[in-house]
Amino acid sequence: MPKKRDGGGLSKTQQAAKFLGVSVLAGAVLAGLALPAAGALGLTAKGSVEGFDDIPANLKTPPLSQRTRILDAKGGEIAKVYSRDRTVVGLKDMSPYIRQAIVAIEDARFYEHGAIDLKGILRAVNKNAQSGGVSEGASTLTQQYVKNVFVEEAGDNADKVAQATQQTLGRKVKELKYAIQVEKELGKRKILQNYLNITFFGQQAYGVEAAAQRYFSKHAKDLNLEESALLAGIVQSPTRYDPVNAPQEATKRRNTVLQRMADLKDVSQAQADAAAKKPIKLAVSRPKNGCITATDGAGFFCDYIRKVFLNDKHFGKSRKVRLQRWDEGGMTIRTTLDPQSQKSVQASLKDHVYEDDPVAGAATIVEPGTGKILGMGQSRPYGFRENQTVINLSVDHDMGGGAGYQPGSTFKPVIAAAALEQGTNPEQEYPSPYRMPYPSPVQTCDGEWQGTDMTQNENKEEVGPYAMKEATAKSVNTYFVQLISDIGICPAVKMAQKMGIERADGKPLQQVPSMTLGVQEMSPLTMAAGYAAFANGGEYCSPVAIESITDARGRALKVPQTSCRSAMSKRTADTINTLLKGVVEDGTGKEAGLQGRDSAGKTGTSDSRYAAWFVGYTPNAAGAVWVGDPLHKRKMYDISIGGVPHDKVYGADTPGPIWRDAMAGALADRPAPELPTVPIADPAKDRGHGDEGGKGRGKHKPGRGHGGDNKPGGGWSIPGFPDILGGGNGGW
Repeated sequence: MPKKRDGGGLSKTQQAAKFLGVSVLAGAVLAGLALPAAGALGLTAKGSVEGFDDIPANLKTPPLSQRTRILDAKGGEIAKVYSRDRTVVGLKDMSPYIRQAIVAIEDARFYEHGAIDLKGILRAVNKNAQSGGVSEGASTLTQQYVKNVFVEEAGDNADKVAQATQQTLGRKVKELKYAIQVEKELGKRKILQNYLNITFFGQQAYGVEAAAQRYFSKHAKDLNLEESALLAGIVQSPTRYDPVNAPQEATKRRNTVLQRMADLKDVSQAQADAAAKKPIKLAVSRPKNGCITATDGAGFFCDYIRKVFLNDKHFGKSRKVRLQRWDEGGMTIRTTLDPQSQKSVQASLKDHVYEDDPVAGAATIVEPGTGKILGMGQSRPYGFRENQTVINLSVDHDMGGGAGYQPGSTFKPVIAAAALEQGTNPEQEYPSPYRMPYPSPVQTCDGEWQGTDMTQNENKEEVGPYAMKEATAKSVNTYFVQLISDIGICPAVKMAQKMGIERADGKPLQQVPSMTLGVQEMSPLTMAAGYAAFANGGEYCSPVAIESITDARGRALKVPQTSCRSAMSKRTADTINTLLKGVVEDGTGKEAGLQGRDSAGKTGTSDSRYAAWFVGYTPNAAGAVWVGDPLHKRKMYDISIGGVPHDKVYGADTPGPIWRDAMAGALADRPAPELPTVPIADPAKDRGHGDEGGKGRGKHKPGRGHGGDNKPGGGWSIPGFPDILGGGNGGW
């Protein structure tokens, strides 16, 4: 039979399949199944031909799933993710040896026959009949390619994979018809290229490029003769001929391929013999798939990228479509992650919170004005082993996080901003006793709140009157309780919403006065992005993690953009800057202050010390740090964190230093602009109040964030309120 032109095939193949008769067609099918020919004539001619005609004519070829590369903002690789490790390349990027080797061992007459090889069928049927069992098959390379398409289309669905590979007449007939179509439409070179890109070479490697990288740490175009023969030999049985785990079997199979290449004159006998004498030399590159392999502790950010992709309609109308697109891969995703910031975040967490500590830490940095996430890390590594987790403690529940954590007094600046927007003078004073009830009733957005709950300050020495600046620096609970009662709860709720500050569980904010003390669970990312509005002149920008995406064809995909809105006036933002600079200069956050650059922030500790926080910012970065028990079981009393013992944990003494070190490294060698501020009088100085306020009873630093300890009140009387007795509530 003469050779066909490259890219062609027999023009009468389909007629041959249809009219050669039932015995030949059945023989072709059974030979392809590697079964004896007995029983072939049990099919009727009419039934076979009608069934053949009923099969759809067009083979729907799914895009080949490939690796997706996730990059940081500078182009460095964070991780590779894939459902199948594959990099599609053209024939020009494959060694001539691998092209010759795969044809020689899988389908030596590939360039001489059409979709089916009648000579090969007759040979296989005769040999199987003589042996009385399974001896030889006759599937062409084209038929094998079609089968691989079925497998690829099945994806990770075990049932569909089984259907795609089942040894039945029905599947083989279907495979035959599609092979005829493929031969007609693609031609030999394209079929060979597609086959070498789709087939499985073992060790999680799909396609010849991934296989070359896996076994030899080189590109497919650089494979030599013996390496090509080894890879070609694997295809028939990737487990049996696995050169990593079965080198002897792999060597025998390689030498079989080499001899076959010599027989076909692809190489000389001398070349084949010389190659066969060489031992297998592997340079194995282990599979590195998924966020668990991410660099610099960026596994959680990597997982966040996947969640963003799957949840955003920019990438497909339905989650099913988006998931399919993610699994197909082949994308290059450039993210907002700044490598300098990420390394600094992770190093600071590692220094201050050990992965086997009874509590964990998480930190996130965002850029004011853009919403770009610059760093995201936590003390417990990404993984499934002891002291590891795949829960992203920095984000909301629907993005892979937990239920969130009470932010304590880090929520107070939101109340202050709402009050300033309502016209409150920051120099306004309140009595601010050590203990008091929540004023009642208090206006909400749709009515009013009434109750008898109590709250108290951290220390009995914290007794007013206080104005806003000193009350913020000392984190005086009773001041902010009175403040929210004056302005009402609704302005505070609306300010939080404008700043993007929402509950981590997705539920609406509860309209209760205790919200001023941060009793509703938030995530670090939410708090960092919210505080960034203060640094950005009052404008809030929603967090974004993706800069750009190109698909497997190099086409740019539309990606979500940050959404910015005015949350407050610039005057209000500048006033908050003034208040929160006081926290790090003269208040509870001294340990978080940065050297040589303006910074502002707020400490926070939840009720019963389940969580401690520091949230702060400079003009060019805003960050939030949380430390606590993700399960909300371990109170942070009499505890060692990062090798440092604490009788009580404060936002100042653990999250504060983490924030300081993370931000210092992230901003090193970068501009240090000043935060805009406004002058605020300090009535306390006229009365002789100290700068630092009462000390906490912990051995480390003043605490300004703890909820009530349920200790008896001191009988303080406030005009308009009854005598005060009872326990505490809230957090700072």
